Amino acid sequence: MRRRTPPPPPPLPQRDGVDPVRVRLPVEGPWATVREHLVERLSGAGPGVVDGMLDSGLVVGADGRAVAPDAPYAPGMFVWFHRELPYEVPVPFPLDVLYRDEHIVVVDKPHFLATTPRGSHVTQSALARLRHELGIPTLGSAHRLDRLTAGLVLFTVVPEERGAYQGLFRDRMVRKEYEAVAPYDPRLALPRTVRSRILKERGVMAAREVEGEVNAVTRIELLEHRDGRARYRLLPRTGQTHQLRVHMCASGVPILGDPLYPVVTGPLAAGDFRRPLQLLARVLEFTDPLTGREHRFVSPRLLRAWSSYAEWAG
Repeated sequence: MRRRTPPPPPPLPQRDGVDPVRVRLPVEGPWATVREHLVERLSGAGPGVVDGMLDSGLVVGADGRAVAPDAPYAPGMFVWFHRELPYEVPVPFPLDVLYRDEHIVVVDKPHFLATTPRGSHVTQSALARLRHELGIPTLGSAHRLDRLTAGLVLFTVVPEERGAYQGLFRDRMVRKEYEAVAPYDPRLALPRTVRSRILKERGVMAAREVEGEVNAVTRIELLEHRDGRARYRLLPRTGQTHQLRVHMCASGVPILGDPLYPVVTGPLAAGDFRRPLQLLARVLEFTDPLTGREHRFVSPRLLRAWSSYAEWAG
C-alpha cells in the first residue's frame, strides 16, 4: 500500500494562534484555473471573497508566493490562506497554566472556553490562546474537554510526540476524576456504577442512551450534601461524548447549569456566561510515556453552585 505523501509545511505563520487553512486541489476536475476551483469550493464564503483574496495576494503556494488570479489549475497542488473570522465574544476568565516542561503543558480551563478551534469558537479556544500567550505555535491537544466543562487539559509541545500522549487516553491509561454539583436525592444509593450505551448523532445537540452493547461506564460517589444539593465525585472508565452529563441525568440528579439534560434549552447566547455547568475535571493522573515521570495534577477551582450558590444562581 502506497503511503500518502505528507503535505509541505505551511508557508504562512499562525494568526492569533490559529493555523492557516490548507487546501489541496483534487487530482481530477473540470477547473481551468485555481480560482475556478476555489470559487466553487468556498462558495459559502460569499460572492467576490475569493477574487478579493487572490487580488490581494492572500492565497499562497508551498513556496510562500502569492497565487495569481489566472494561475492554471495544477492537480494535487497545495494552497494556503487565512480565513477572515467573525468576531467572537472574549471568554472573560483566565486560562491558568499549572505545569509546563519541554514535552507538555497542563492547564486549568475555565467554563465556556473551547479546548480546540471548532465551529464558531476559534480564537476563543484554549489552544489558540495558549499558542499566542506562550509563544508555542506547535502546541496541540492530547484530548478534549467540553466547552462548558472546566478543569484540567493536557497539551503537547512537540507534534511528533503527540501520538504518545494521545495513546494514553485511547488506551485508558489516564486516571481522570471529575467533580459535579447536582441535586441531592437521599433515595439514590451511592456509590454506584452506571453502565449503558450512549449514542451521539451528528447534528443532534444531546446524546442519548440506547439499547445495545455497553460503551459508557461511570462510577458516581457522594462527597457531601447540604440544602438539597450535593457534591459528587465522578470516575469515568470510558470517554463517550457527554457521558458524565448523561449518566448523572439518568440517575435522577442532572448537573446544575446543564442546558441539554434533562431538557434541551438550546445553545447559550454569545456572551452569556451566567450559571456555568457545574462540572469540573478535577484530577488528571498518568505516567509520562517519554520521561517515565509520575504526574498527578489537581485543579484548585471551586464550583460556584457549591461555594456560593446565591451568586451562581443569581
